[in-house]
Amino acid sequence: MDARLRLGRAITKTESEGALLLMQMLKKAHPDAPPALATDARGGYEEAIIETWGEVPAYRGRGRRPTHKQARPGWEYLQVQKIHSGSVLIEVRTEVIFGDPEQVVRKLGEHTAYIERSQLTSRQMNGRLVRKTLSFSKELRYLRASCAWEDATYNWTRRHRSLRQRSSTPERRWVQRSPAMAAGLTDHIWNLRELLTAVVPPKAINAD
Repeated sequence: MDARLRLGRAITKTESEGALLLMQMLKKAHPDAPPALATDARGGYEEAIIETWGEVPAYRGRGRRPTHKQARPGWEYLQVQKIHSGSVLIEVRTEVIFGDPEQVVRKLGEHTAYIERSQLTSRQMNGRLVRKTLSFSKELRYLRASCAWEDATYNWTRRHRSLRQRSSTPERRWVQRSPAMAAGLTDHIWNLRELLTAVVPPKAINAD
C-alpha cells in the first residue's frame, strides 16, 4: 500500500480462478505466508489464500486423517462487504477473517479504497477495460498484452501524487515518484524509451 505498486493481474473467466491465480503470483514474493490483505467479500479469496499457503494438519492418530488445508497462525486478512439497494450503497460491513481484529483493522483500515482507485486509474489508462464501449478486446491475448503494458507504464513511468516527497533543495518543492521508485526498484521515473528498451535478466536456472 505504501508504494501503490501493482504486483500482479489475473485475467480469467471467473473471480475464483482469478483469486487463486493472484495468490499464486503473490506467493513468489511471499513464499512462507500471505502478506496482510484486504479484499471485497466476493471472488473466493479466503479459499484461494488457504489453498495457496495453507497446510494439512499433522495426523495425531485419532479420528479421521485430515485431508483439507487449513489457515496458519499469523495471517492477516480482512473482507469488506458493501450492501447495495439497486445503485445505492446502504451499508459497509467489515469482517476480519484471519488475525487479531484490532491489529488487522489498524494496519489495513476498513475499506478497499486503494484497489478501487487503482481500478478507476486502470479504466482511464486502458480503453479495453472501459465499460459499455466498443473498445473491448475481441481476443484474450490482446487484452492480456494491453493490461501488461498498462501495468508496466503505471509502475515505472507514471508519477503518483500521493507518493511525492518534499525536496531538500530550493530549486523545486517536490520530488515526484513512481510506484517503482517508492518500492525501491529504481531511483528515477522512467520514460517510455527506457521501458521499451530495458533488458530483463533471465531467471537463474537451478542446476539441480
